[in-house]
Parts: sequence; C-alpha cells; structure tokens
Amino acid sequence: MGGLPQAPIKIALVDDYDVVLVGLAHMFDRYRDRIVVAEIDANQATNDEVDIVLYDSFAQPESDHDEIRTLVRNARARKVVMYTWNFAPELIESAKKQGVHGYLSKTLPARELVAALERIHAGERVFSEPPGRARAAMGLDWPGRREGLTERESEILALITQGKSNTEVAKLTYLSPNTVKSYIRNIYRKIGAVSRTQAVLWGVDHGFTPDHHRIDHWMGGP
Repeated sequence: MGGLPQAPIKIALVDDYDVVLVGLAHMFDRYRDRIVVAEIDANQATNDEVDIVLYDSFAQPESDHDEIRTLVRNARARKVVMYTWNFAPELIESAKKQGVHGYLSKTLPARELVAALERIHAGERVFSEPPGRARAAMGLDWPGRREGLTERESEILALITQGKSNTEVAKLTYLSPNTVKSYIRNIYRKIGAVSRTQAVLWGVDHGFTPDHHRIDHWMGGP
C-alpha cells in the first residue's frame, strides 16, 4: 500500500440537503480506518482543517462555479473534490480551471470512491470517466427516494421546489428541455401531482427545500 496515507483522511461533506449528506457519510462506515468524516453539518462552526472537502452536486448550480472557486480558496480545505452525475465537458473544464483536485462520479462503489480520495490526498488529480446509465452507488440517499423517485428525478424536483423554470433546470442539469419535461411527467405521476404548484408544495413537505447555511458557512458566512 505504498504511497497511501497512514492516518485516516479527514473529510468535510458539503451539500444543502441533510439526507444526501447522511447517505454519503454512511458510505464511509466500513472505511473508518481510512476515512474520517470530520464535518457533516456546517451549521456547527469548527476551526479544524480538513484534508478534503467533498462537494456533492445534488441540486446545486453547477453551471455557476462561484461556490467551487471559494471552496478551493478556503484555507481550511487542503483539497476540493466534486462528487457528481454531470460530466458535460464544459463543466469538467471549468472545474479544472477553478482548481479542483478531483471530479468523481456518483456511480463509484464505496471502495473505489475511498481509493480515489486516497490518491487525491497523496497528490494526484483524479477525474472519473463519464458514466453511462449506471445507477448510483449503493448507500447513497436523496429526498424522495422512499417514494420511488430516482436521484435525477429528485434533483429536478428540488430545483423546481427552488422556483427554477424548465429552461433553468435544463441549463443547470445539462439536460435537454424535452428530457427535463419527461422527467417532470414521471415526477408528477409518482407523487400524484397534476400541477407545478402541487409538485412544489409536495417538495416543501418532503424535504426538498435546501438549507443554504451549509454552503454559506464554507463561503465565509455564519
């Protein structure tokens, strides 16, 4: 195991949705000798430095990389890694320009995710190959999963709950407008909604409202 760190890597998880963070944290349960989740709720102030900030892209504005730029510049974070479904070439190129140290796919099994983080911690820059139609890695969670929504459907509903239009959703997710409409039809059917208003109200009642304080904290806020 030459070149791998001897002490566990300290990781902070950043996303606006508790259920997403908890699911991701549980993926590391079997690897506590190699990975320590040092911070999961950034609403609780901490002055500790972390080896890696793992930025989960769920329902985040990936086409606007201000958050990523700020994380990279944060002295408390030695490395910043994107964890995402979106592998549009312009997104990857933008992330590289921002200075991220890794761009990892949500299809990676836990063992491969841990190995990639160890390589990044050791000084490599690791960028996953664009995934095909593979499913999310075992252990991940997201709002609406228990109601039968896929993660992609859940992400789109989260953006709708934030007040985004179909055009904005398509831009943020790098999906075509027709694909977004297809997802929305599936979402309506699964949650029993017949209008956008009903879908938004359902989203608010089922944990689709983001907690921006977590991102704000890492960007220098309270």
